[in-house]
Amino acid sequence: MTLNQYLVESKTYINNKTVDQFVMGNEAADLDSIASSIVYAYFLNILHKDKHIVPIIPIPRADFKLRTEVVYVFKLTGINPNHLTFLDDMNFEELMKHDIQLILVDHNKLSSRYKHYKDRVCHILDHHKNEGLYPQVHKRVIEPVGSTATLVGEQIIDHNADLIDKQIAVLLCNTILLDTINLSPKAKRTTPKDKKITTILLQSCPRDQNEYFKKIQEEKFNISIFDTHDLLCKDYKEFELGQIRYGIASTLLSLTKWGQKDKNLCLAFESHAQRRGLGLLLSMNAYTDPGFHRDLAVYVKDKQIHDGIIKFLQKKGLGLSQLDIHTPTPCLNGKISFYTQANTDISRKKLQPMLDEYFSKYSG
Repeated sequence: MTLNQYLVESKTYINNKTVDQFVMGNEAADLDSIASSIVYAYFLNILHKDKHIVPIIPIPRADFKLRTEVVYVFKLTGINPNHLTFLDDMNFEELMKHDIQLILVDHNKLSSRYKHYKDRVCHILDHHKNEGLYPQVHKRVIEPVGSTATLVGEQIIDHNADLIDKQIAVLLCNTILLDTINLSPKAKRTTPKDKKITTILLQSCPRDQNEYFKKIQEEKFNISIFDTHDLLCKDYKEFELGQIRYGIASTLLSLTKWGQKDKNLCLAFESHAQRRGLGLLLSMNAYTDPGFHRDLAVYVKDKQIHDGIIKFLQKKGLGLSQLDIHTPTPCLNGKISFYTQANTDISRKKLQPMLDEYFSKYSG
């Protein structure tokens, strides 16, 4: 059975309500999350022939177009989006009444939306910080490599290397190259394992490594048609600590250009936060002009808390310098501010634990 055939068949498991396990990527639904979850589900379904294992993508189908690099790679590899299962393609809550287990890929902590299914988590494959949750998990592979796709590739190569056909090789290889910035040492994301697995995958790929990376990088930064709502939703993760819910968007555009594009940024941030019930909404903006830069936008519903968060982040070494972004229409509630970030090593993966630390102290 090929990957395409499996994706078509897996939808019948949902229609027939015969799913045993869902493989779920994280809610950012970036290339690593989506590609890793569908390939890993395919591998597990072949490995465990007695189970019906289905990959699900935890975003609405309409949001798929926002992942321009995913759209490009899936077109390159011949994967039809109609064969994918998105959150709004099914009644997830109803299906979960059938005691379905969860396999987490590219994250090891359920988002607040799914936290009541914590006892259903049976298996984890991830490259983020180990949160040490779900003691019942019988298989836990959490390793700080550059991409979860590296771990997926390793699992397949170790157990059934014949499954690595051209389609899967190109899919996983492009994912690793994007996550590691073409295996660049300067990016400080690449490990020896990323290099090893990529070298093996490239043997089944028809194109050169640099050619792949150049094209996928172009597609990732192709955001010209997106408005502010799209940009906030494109690569977005939500977190919860106690009664505090906050979101962090990752955006490939300087705040200066964003402010020129949308004069009502404040209202757009405020609207997004209200829709999702957030006390805090941040956008981490990464872009090249011509070198690599980071900006940070911070919207806080409570104006008093805003200044405390900024002061805390400064102590954590982000190196924030305020930007003068003109927003003619101010926030109706809350406060927003815009900064350049001198410490470009601090990404969302590193910022999120800092915010948890802050809110732990604040809520205490």
